[in-house]
Amino acid sequence: MWKNIASNALSLSIIALVVIAGVIGWGKRQYEAEGPLETAICLRVEQGSNFTRVSEALETQGAIDSTAIFRMGAEYSGKSTELKAGSFLVEEHASMRQIVDIVTRGGASTCGTEVVYRIGINAAEYRVRELDPATQTFLVVAEFTPEDDVPAEYARVRDLADTRYRVAIAEGATSWQIVDALRKAEFLSGEIAAQPAEGSLAPDSYELRPGDDRAELIDRMQTKQDERLATAWENRAEGLPYESPGEALIMASIIEKETGQPEERPQVASVFVNRLEQGMRLQTDPTVIYGITNGQGVLGRGIRQSELRADTPYNTYVISGLPPTPIANPGLASIEAALNPAETDYLFFVADGSGGHAFAKTLEEHTRNVSRWREIEAQRASE
Repeated sequence: MWKNIASNALSLSIIALVVIAGVIGWGKRQYEAEGPLETAICLRVEQGSNFTRVSEALETQGAIDSTAIFRMGAEYSGKSTELKAGSFLVEEHASMRQIVDIVTRGGASTCGTEVVYRIGINAAEYRVRELDPATQTFLVVAEFTPEDDVPAEYARVRDLADTRYRVAIAEGATSWQIVDALRKAEFLSGEIAAQPAEGSLAPDSYELRPGDDRAELIDRMQTKQDERLATAWENRAEGLPYESPGEALIMASIIEKETGQPEERPQVASVFVNRLEQGMRLQTDPTVIYGITNGQGVLGRGIRQSELRADTPYNTYVISGLPPTPIANPGLASIEAALNPAETDYLFFVADGSGGHAFAKTLEEHTRNVSRWREIEAQRASE
């Protein structure tokens, strides 16, 4: 009898183990299977939250079918104690396993609110953006300058832990403009003791946290510009009329200020390189303007004839060669154009009315281009 009982018990144990293994296998397949979410969502995980709250939020938003399997999967994978606060993009049909990975991986939030502080040529502005998970595009919900009253949309999100911040520097902004704007950025801290050298700051987009130090951000910009210039100098074309990377940076700043068309930069560079090689003056208005403003804001008027005749270090209608310093902070493309210009015979260029320039090899051809540009200006003035 005891043998029968033992045999039956063993059989039941085996059956139970098979059932348990089957349940575990089914749960694992459910955990790794494509999820029910039809449209991407932005999942916000509050500071101090837990997997129970997260699983309930996911079930409410239709991202998972079983809160129990979700929590058990996180526990079984050893990630139940690794939940991170933030706002995370959960894409359509993401599996529970993928979602657990998303909310435990860490790093910057991947959706939600982003505050971009844009430092441009003419002004600085805040832009508050919200990610639309369905289209994965940002929608601007507020725009304002440092001098404006703070809009409600910004007041609502600025102290949230998962709001991301970026400072975006426009190519061609001067060091004075950048420092002035950073001092007005209320989400930064610390002082900038001295204005950085012109041209030494890399225009780019910089991820930040509220309270980050302004001087440390300046250091990041300078390091990046040094690296860009060093790499471009190492890969420069042969025979260029520069004695140092510093001279190439000066040329890059002139190119940056002369054209807003990216594809024109190598051609503009070729004009100035050809002029230097032939001993011609550069005769470029942006250097004259910099000599007048010292990079502090926009001139806001035309250049006077007396200013074009003035003997100053930045008046390239009077001096030979390059001015003594850069006249702005050039971007990477302008640095590369200065050190790898197009191979042309161009010596002149003038606006062509389309936002670009008409290039010429001879003074006669350039004179015709200038006449066409003046006709365009006259026609626009009469409209």
